[in-house]
Amino acid sequence: MAEIVLVRHGETTWSASHRHTSYTDLELTPEGERQARDITGELGGRRFAAVLSSPRRRALRTAELAGLAVTAVDEDLGEWNYGEYEGLTTAQIRQERPDWLLWTDGCPGGEQPDQVGSRLDRVLARATAFLDDGDVALVAHGHSLRVAGARWIGLPAGVGGRLRLDTATVSTLGYEHGRPVILRWNSPGRAAAPAAGPPPAPS
Repeated sequence: MAEIVLVRHGETTWSASHRHTSYTDLELTPEGERQARDITGELGGRRFAAVLSSPRRRALRTAELAGLAVTAVDEDLGEWNYGEYEGLTTAQIRQERPDWLLWTDGCPGGEQPDQVGSRLDRVLARATAFLDDGDVALVAHGHSLRVAGARWIGLPAGVGGRLRLDTATVSTLGYEHGRPVILRWNSPGRAAAPAAGPPPAPS
């Protein structure tokens, strides 16, 4: 049965320093570009019926380097809007709000967990509509894809806080006995195996 493949973008300067990045449109670092190329090996030669991407450059560039032809740019795949916390680290936020937790408290001037959950529900509904034709890839961001994982298995958006997701990783959503399940989570990219060359000439 066809599957939904979640691809988190490669490293940026802000992801490397753990700064919350939503609408700030950063490029990949050289390391992030290497990571994105390595995703090709983890995709295992799949052919996708649809590839939906966040509109941010870091996601679109990751798709390009991973060999994924984006069929639609989807605003609902954008990262959690951090509002006033954009560009800050969790440690910086907790200097003023020691008990703050994104997954329960959301962000002032940004989004609350249920709002992000509603967005990702729409994405998953659109992705599911393609599954009769084959696999679907969603190329996006750490927190939005963690919410997608939680919502796929019928749990609140905040449960995504229990699903760690590193840069340039691949996760897979599918079914078991007709029920939505997480098949694989947070698998790091790996370079595609080189194409086999001609056999060596006899000596």
